[in-house]
Amino acid sequence: MRDLSAGPRVLLKRLRELMAEPLEPQERLDRIVRQIAQNMVAEVCSVYVLRSDGVLELYATEGLNKAAVHLAQLKMGQGLVGTIAASARPLNLSDAQSHPAFTYLPETGEEIYHSFLGVPILRTGRALGVLVVQNKAMRNYREDEVEALETTAMVLAEMVATGELKKITKPGLELDLSRPVSIEGNSYGEGIGLGYVVLHEPRIVVTNLLNEDTDQELQRLAEALGSLRISIDDMLSRREVSMEGEHRAVLETYRMFAHDRGWVRKLEEAIRNGLTAEAAVERVQSETKARMIRLTDPYLRERMHDFDDLANRLLRQLSGYGAKLSASDFPTDAVIVARAMGAAELLDYPRENVRGLVLEEGAVTSHVVIVARAMGIPVIGQATGAVALAENRDAIIIDGDDAKVHLRPLGDLQRAYEEKVRFRARRQAQFRALKDVDPLTRDGKRITLQMNAGLLVDLPHLNEAGAEGIGLFRTELQFMIASTMPKAEEQEAFYRNVLKQTGGKPVTFRTLDIGGDKVVPYFRAAEEENPALGWRAIRLSLDRPGLLRTQLRAMLRAAAGAELKLMLPMVTEVSELRIARDLLQKEIERQSKLGEQLPRKLQFGAMLEVPALLWQLDELMTEVDFVSVGSNDLFQFAMAVDRGNARVSDRFDVLGRPFLRILRDIVRAGDKHDTPVTLCGEMASKPLSAMALLGLGFRSVSMSPTAVGPIKAMLLALDATKLADLLDAALDDTRDQTPIRQMLVDFAAENGIPV
Repeated sequence: MRDLSAGPRVLLKRLRELMAEPLEPQERLDRIVRQIAQNMVAEVCSVYVLRSDGVLELYATEGLNKAAVHLAQLKMGQGLVGTIAASARPLNLSDAQSHPAFTYLPETGEEIYHSFLGVPILRTGRALGVLVVQNKAMRNYREDEVEALETTAMVLAEMVATGELKKITKPGLELDLSRPVSIEGNSYGEGIGLGYVVLHEPRIVVTNLLNEDTDQELQRLAEALGSLRISIDDMLSRREVSMEGEHRAVLETYRMFAHDRGWVRKLEEAIRNGLTAEAAVERVQSETKARMIRLTDPYLRERMHDFDDLANRLLRQLSGYGAKLSASDFPTDAVIVARAMGAAELLDYPRENVRGLVLEEGAVTSHVVIVARAMGIPVIGQATGAVALAENRDAIIIDGDDAKVHLRPLGDLQRAYEEKVRFRARRQAQFRALKDVDPLTRDGKRITLQMNAGLLVDLPHLNEAGAEGIGLFRTELQFMIASTMPKAEEQEAFYRNVLKQTGGKPVTFRTLDIGGDKVVPYFRAAEEENPALGWRAIRLSLDRPGLLRTQLRAMLRAAAGAELKLMLPMVTEVSELRIARDLLQKEIERQSKLGEQLPRKLQFGAMLEVPALLWQLDELMTEVDFVSVGSNDLFQFAMAVDRGNARVSDRFDVLGRPFLRILRDIVRAGDKHDTPVTLCGEMASKPLSAMALLGLGFRSVSMSPTAVGPIKAMLLALDATKLADLLDAALDDTRDQTPIRQMLVDFAAENGIPV
């Protein structure tokens, strides 16, 4: 082989001319391998393309037996070609046949060739095929020759990605890029969505691969790197970031990568070999990702995500690209796929068209998940690889019930899910038919069914679901999706709008519950080792009385002449309620002095989420007008279980004896003092656990809007007195070890109760 210092540029120029000619796919591929062989003075050049069944098929060759094209095949991991595809790394051999992975294919006639250089055809870190050159003489190919072949493979990657090779693919077979993929994640919102992928931050598709002016491209790269570094430094200098250790650590990693000379040197080298700055980033990114994607060390894999994200940012700097799909291009059935995103960004999409959300990151408590669940769409988190595997407009199924995402599903699977969706729709129609039916148990107990909300987008669900009111309105969501602190006038207008849209049905506003995992971008808080048990909710509000008084003032004004129900979150001691009541009284007196109209009726309540209140129940019940049990946090704190930690979140059961006894004590304390007790949380949203609540004596529950129908269907078939007797006996018997959950399942089955 001759010196290739200028070779790659000449070859890429000729390949660009070939790509522009109006040729049939097979002829174009044949001429490409001929051109590569001539340029690299190779006696053989072959292209193998990966099919969806895991087979690498010979698609074109110069030098091997032409009759072997579309006949010669190797499985992934089989032979030298299969090894390259599986590892996504080149192989450079002076004597290919002595390599332990060598597999002889007699139909190709390759036995006379000894030296072998094969490189993977990569796109976003995925191997789509293998490009090979061979010679009779025994020799190792030089580093610049390997570089030249890797650069050339990018052109073939685009041919595969554009779908051009489908025309010459055997009937009934598909290429790997379009194969069906199933991804398991965590379910953060139940339901099923069928539709088409919308990538939240679409990958930049590099179409201009070959540069005209190397110096100009190097200058463009330097300027883009400079802008990228400045933007990272700017983010690090912001006050709200400087106090957040985890975010800062990520940005510091970005800064380290952005200044890494090895990375920059690879980019510059790819440009000198003839690529544009964008194509250089794409190529180096793809190679790095291919190497790191097989790592098992979780720390190193996380660094891969950081690097991937940084490379995408650099591509955006180079291309000036930042636009999402226009409204006219947005699918009517869209499933948003993202690495991560903010709550406000989700609300920017046409809500009526969004059928689901898939996140590679995120937790059940993250802002965007809370908003997505409020929109009533299924959500899957921790769906590793979803962004890289998906393309805009790919068919997709999101199954929030089984925590799975199906990309490009097979027809049979698609039809099965379509039937599943129709079945759910029929069930929902049956539930809607119960909307106006009085929620009475079989033994005549009237149950108040309310729904949880936090955004205006929630409110249409109130009448659709047949809920009697809003038992929990999370006021913090308004703060979490805003870029600046909502002013008193904005809060007042928001609360007034909520009361107006509910049409006189009761609304229970929970005062601001921020801190912990609920971070607002403009509120500077100290870093805490255990934020769930730290400075949050009522603790934060009492330490910032101006914040609480502003919110109370907005609520009082919004509810002028109407009824106002408000409650305080995360109360630990009854004394906190007294301090907050004093602040409320000051606001009432202030409005009276100003001659402003006050609410017609005011109810002051507390959320029971902290176990310490269990030893203050008598005081609590006499101090407030009502109590609302926050079952999610109460269970978390009582059982020392982090709901976001998959290792322990399923370890203890909300239907276990300890927690049910706690709930029964609360109900009995409410009955003793004639103080209404309700429960809002996950327990109220599932028919089996909601049935247990009614058996414990709860007569008011608040749940997600979609749960109202199933819960009503359950209670209409329930004899609450009969269940109460069974539950009381089971909870009082310290010797009986029968799981309560199983006892409830059996009771429901014996009595025909739909759970």
